[in-house]
Amino acid sequence: MRERARQVDDTRNRIVAATVRLHETVGPAATTVAGIAAEAGVTRLTVYRHFPEEESLFYACSQHWRARQAPPDPNVWAETGELSARLRVGFADVYRFYRAGQSMLTMIYRDLELLPAPLRQSILAREDAWCDALVAGSRSRRLRAAVGHGLAFSTWQSLCVRQALSDREAVGLMCDFVLVAGRPRRRPT
Repeated sequence: MRERARQVDDTRNRIVAATVRLHETVGPAATTVAGIAAEAGVTRLTVYRHFPEEESLFYACSQHWRARQAPPDPNVWAETGELSARLRVGFADVYRFYRAGQSMLTMIYRDLELLPAPLRQSILAREDAWCDALVAGSRSRRLRAAVGHGLAFSTWQSLCVRQALSDREAVGLMCDFVLVAGRPRRRPT
């Protein structure tokens, strides 16, 4: 009985690991059950037996990948009082996470609209929580928009991948941007 249970767990883990590899290399949109089965060395029927719904496989894949990451910690940012220091700590933490997970995150954000709705909403809610932590209760729409832009994976990609800035340079640039863009505008008199 124990040996059978171990084999079932091993097969499930191989399927999840294969899904992670495919999501990271070809993306969720191009990942098929046949591809997962081939990568895991099992049949399609075995994949369906372990994961009858696509959504359960997505969640298992997501949990497996996240367990191997060091996600940003907004609680640490909250301990930083002044906005400029909080931005520096928060952006640095998020950009470090983006760099470490670049290959997977590139595919996830590329295929975001095709992910199961609850998973997509979870990703967007996480970004909103990061933004909340950095703006720390400010009701300024301009500040929130500037911070949200700086936290976007696409912003990090543009600055650090396409423009070849270091994460440190990108953090400095985004801090400057947010502090200027987030200021209340003076109305002409």
